[in-house]
Amino acid sequence: MRLLVVEGNAPDGRARQEARGEITYGELYSNLLRGFVPNAVVDICLPTDPGANVPDADGLSGYDGVVITGSALNIYDATPECMRQVDLARAIFDAGVPFFGSCWGLQVAATAAGGVVRRNPKGREIGLARKITLTDAGKSHPMHAGKGPAYDAPSIHTDEVGTRPEGMIVTASNATSDVQAAEIRHGSGIFWGVQYHPEFTLNDIAAIVARYGPTLMQEGRVRSEEEAIGHASELRALGDDPTRTDLAWKLGIDADVLDADRRMIEIRNWIEHMVKPVMSKRVRD
Repeated sequence: MRLLVVEGNAPDGRARQEARGEITYGELYSNLLRGFVPNAVVDICLPTDPGANVPDADGLSGYDGVVITGSALNIYDATPECMRQVDLARAIFDAGVPFFGSCWGLQVAATAAGGVVRRNPKGREIGLARKITLTDAGKSHPMHAGKGPAYDAPSIHTDEVGTRPEGMIVTASNATSDVQAAEIRHGSGIFWGVQYHPEFTLNDIAAIVARYGPTLMQEGRVRSEEEAIGHASELRALGDDPTRTDLAWKLGIDADVLDADRRMIEIRNWIEHMVKPVMSKRVRD
């Protein structure tokens, strides 16, 4: 299996992650995919970087699947770093390669298909997206096979799909964002994506909460930066030891997040229902 991970962050964003001792989103997704398919060849491309080697249509056709990661960018800024990813997403659709994305990845795919992304008027969703509920279409959609009808998921985003592109089927929503998960059919391709981050662990969320301390205080979510740091510390402790029933009860976190298989089921389903059939067909052909 050959998979391509499209790193969503620009060089300065990746540099900040590395300075904090974190791995980049591209590396995170690459490691995750190798965990699902140990013998897979996983490449990472950096379309935000000037002069980057971005695959063309022929190059894309050599992959069995493509994933776009999260990002700190805002697509309505229409910077070159944003638009190079939108152009690549259009090429992926045209190539007919199975296509998945988290958060920014969903927004890029929606924009490439003709949709519009906006700043969410309901505000930031950070930490966990609560009470995500499958739509009628989502209840029977293979992306969510094995998922409960309502669930929580790791999340960090300010933007959302405001105008849906033609060919989008919304499969999950919650009170913060109408589009929490969707399928997009465009050109020759099919995209599955989520607005949340199934690839994030509680430790990843803890690092984000700690980093956003001043912002969380300004937004009235915590009374002090120290409170944010304390909350992050509890998230990290639960991530390190998911059997901490006391912390799970206090934080209101259950197996939707604590069970890695359940948390990442959308990614696994994409591999099983989209990537493997295309790979098998290519081998037969």
